[in-house]
Amino acid sequence: MHHPGPPRFLATGETTELAPRDPDPDAAYAWRVADAPPGSESTVGDGPVTEFTPDVPGRYLLGLDAPDGDHLLTVRAFAASYAGVDVAGGSGTAIRDRDVDDEPIDYAAREQHEGVGRPRVRVDASVASDGDAAPAGESPDDSDAGRAGEAVFTAVPTPNPDSTLEAGELAVRFVVDDRDIEAAVAAGRTNPRDALRASEDGRELRVSLDAVPDRLRVHAVAVARDPGEDPRVSVADAAAVVRVDDGPSAVDEAGGGEAVLTPDTPEFETVRLNEPPAWTNEASVYEVFVRTFADAEEGHAFDAIAERIPRIADLGVDTLWLTPVLGHDGKPHGYNIVDFFDTADDLGDREEFEALVETAHDNGIRVLFDFVANHTARDHEWFQDAYQNPDSPYRDRYEWQASGEPGTYFDWELIANLNHANLEVRRFLLDVIDEWAPLVDGFRCDMAWAVPDSFWRELRDRVKDIDSEFLLMDETIPYIPGFHEGMFDVHFDATLYFQLRQVGRGAEPASTVLDAVDQRAEIGFPDHAEFLQYIENHDETRYRVECGDAAAAAAGAAIMTLPGVPMVYAGQEIGQRGRRDAIAWDHAREDVRDRYERLFETRRDHPALGPAGDLSRVDYHVASGDLSERPVVASGDVHPDDVVAFRRSDGEEDLVVVLNFAPDDASVAVEIDHGERDLVTGEACLVEDAEGTERIRVDEVAVVPVAGE
Repeated sequence: MHHPGPPRFLATGETTELAPRDPDPDAAYAWRVADAPPGSESTVGDGPVTEFTPDVPGRYLLGLDAPDGDHLLTVRAFAASYAGVDVAGGSGTAIRDRDVDDEPIDYAAREQHEGVGRPRVRVDASVASDGDAAPAGESPDDSDAGRAGEAVFTAVPTPNPDSTLEAGELAVRFVVDDRDIEAAVAAGRTNPRDALRASEDGRELRVSLDAVPDRLRVHAVAVARDPGEDPRVSVADAAAVVRVDDGPSAVDEAGGGEAVLTPDTPEFETVRLNEPPAWTNEASVYEVFVRTFADAEEGHAFDAIAERIPRIADLGVDTLWLTPVLGHDGKPHGYNIVDFFDTADDLGDREEFEALVETAHDNGIRVLFDFVANHTARDHEWFQDAYQNPDSPYRDRYEWQASGEPGTYFDWELIANLNHANLEVRRFLLDVIDEWAPLVDGFRCDMAWAVPDSFWRELRDRVKDIDSEFLLMDETIPYIPGFHEGMFDVHFDATLYFQLRQVGRGAEPASTVLDAVDQRAEIGFPDHAEFLQYIENHDETRYRVECGDAAAAAAGAAIMTLPGVPMVYAGQEIGQRGRRDAIAWDHAREDVRDRYERLFETRRDHPALGPAGDLSRVDYHVASGDLSERPVVASGDVHPDDVVAFRRSDGEEDLVVVLNFAPDDASVAVEIDHGERDLVTGEACLVEDAEGTERIRVDEVAVVPVAGE
């Protein structure tokens, strides 16, 4: 239906885009403010795609008159003070709205935030039946007899790591999804909003199952008011209760997350809507720059890549990210697209692409499609007709500057930004999604920061309704916590990338990589968000070229042992020096490949190193390889700032990891009892210095079990 989607949580003064879903460009759509808090003067525009900016805190209802009926959307507005604290550039909207003449966004800048950052929240759903259907804090009594079961939504708020508040001091605000209210009423059920019962502490919401339509989605945020600080509001989380029919699992229609069958009431399932696909907990990504990965004649790149798939699988990765494969303007990177519905002639035809995907699947590898939604090439037929032609039917499909040139970013002269307020553009991009999503396992979304949030929310629901395990990965640099709110599963971690470069250059100590990981929670990402960890890609100079071989080895180990989804850029595993040059397969450094194979195997065999494992700091002292040193100081080519040690644990296993970015071995005393064998090499790594202190001898990385493991 054309309903605009899930409720929005905004700050006063923050603008959100509103758009009908699955639009018919020939249909009429009209927006209105159906209800607003006292004193509000906020309005909406006249177009089918418009913007809304709440001006006072409170609850708003926005109406959309569409061909399939009238729809209502809830907007919950909070005090403006928390807006834009997540990144230096503000929200994604603020980044998009920057004047093109302003300073470009640093591709790998560290985010900044003021004061205490945002809290976090997790929402889970369950089903209570009959006598269990009393609210939290109350016991069932005779008045509960005969009551139908209830859908139970529980929110667990977590203070920001920098906050002085306890979890019990945070407030929670629930909002029932307007789409499901509409569906319940249409089916003759009780309005779920009228059937709500909240617990006294506001952490639990109960809804009679009689009011639950095919699915009931509930969204929630946590609100923190630190002493002397402005209010902070979390990224929203959501969960759903889904009715099960006699066909395929109804949770596939709920979108996202992992289904949990409720044993006492098998007619219902529950699902967490913003949870990344379960397979990403063990995922590892291999990026292929498709035009130089394989030495292939014109039009045969897909076949050549397919031939190398078994070798990629042997490395230990399970996910393949292919840079754009669509018809383009001749520029080798392929991001200037002229044909969104067919493959590029220089790579191969559609059948060969499908055969490549099938080969990957046969080898246990999922495929990510590089989806470009921000722009077309200037060679695209729309732009060719619209440029300098105000009467072109395609004119309104692009953004235009006062100079008559198309909207673009930075110095990118060969692309033209699409106008996402145009229904023809939105319809076109949705058709592109429908064309390619069924063939692959996920999208890597190019320039996600430049595309309106409303589009990404629709994309998520659209693909997750078909396959809840479909992966959505954003290129949003700097990363934005709000992009985990009903949009993306995995986020590019340019912060960690940048910090690893700083460490490799010797500009900052190795311990700052832990600060980079900590920053995810500090700026408000929920604990269930996941991050793509990389040290190079097709846009970056090779790490070893900039920082040297020793630092490159340690940085490669860092992305395998810190919590996240590791990515290797094709050629990284053989010591390639050229960024987009043809891969020098005949000159591969087998020692580098062997090291990456061991790292992938270690990570695969020890889930504590993955996204689900906890990261904590440990005390450690660093010396060089000279064990006669007294006191522990640096000498030769090793400095204490070249080394960092930390702990990873998942409840089943407890590990100590030591990274050494220096060109020589280091001896590191870790103040925790640990074993003597390095899990990466399988060899003993324990030495004893002149003082009798046991140290871990580490080249680039050592992973050692904590004593008792």
